[in-house]
Amino acid sequence: MPTPTIREINIEDNPHVAKCVRDVLIEFGVPKVGTAYEDASLDCMYETYNHPKMVYLVLEENSQIIGSAGIAKLDNHNGNICELQKMYFAPEARGRGLGTKMIAKCLEYAKDFGFEACYLETMPYMDAARALYAKNGFEIIDKPLGNTGHYSCTIYMLKNLKN
Repeated sequence: MPTPTIREINIEDNPHVAKCVRDVLIEFGVPKVGTAYEDASLDCMYETYNHPKMVYLVLEENSQIIGSAGIAKLDNHNGNICELQKMYFAPEARGRGLGTKMIAKCLEYAKDFGFEACYLETMPYMDAARALYAKNGFEIIDKPLGNTGHYSCTIYMLKNLKN
């Protein structure tokens, strides 16, 4: 089995990333409103993340996008906190340690960008995702930070990046 590569998104990846993310959201029965499913940016991820202190990474294997995740400043928040955004993996990418590798790469960028903490939101029934985040140092917090517009996501997690 070839080793998947993690790389920055290219404009040609846009439709493949959008399909991968939407397929995973449908698989898990995630609501189509109040989640990443309805984000306008999902169809133009390259353009959305092609700005300072932002990055969107894809996981590619056999010329196919099988996962992705991004880092950007947390919307509507005054602190120096970024958000781990739109991290989704196709079934063939799961259980292979690739989520940990993707998180590590994203957090490397976040630290390079100078962020002090990383925030994320997820769904209560996404047990494997929550376990992955906890394994990588994210802790559940009581209430949301900022305002991502993802009101259907009710689990909030934060990781200190200053250590």
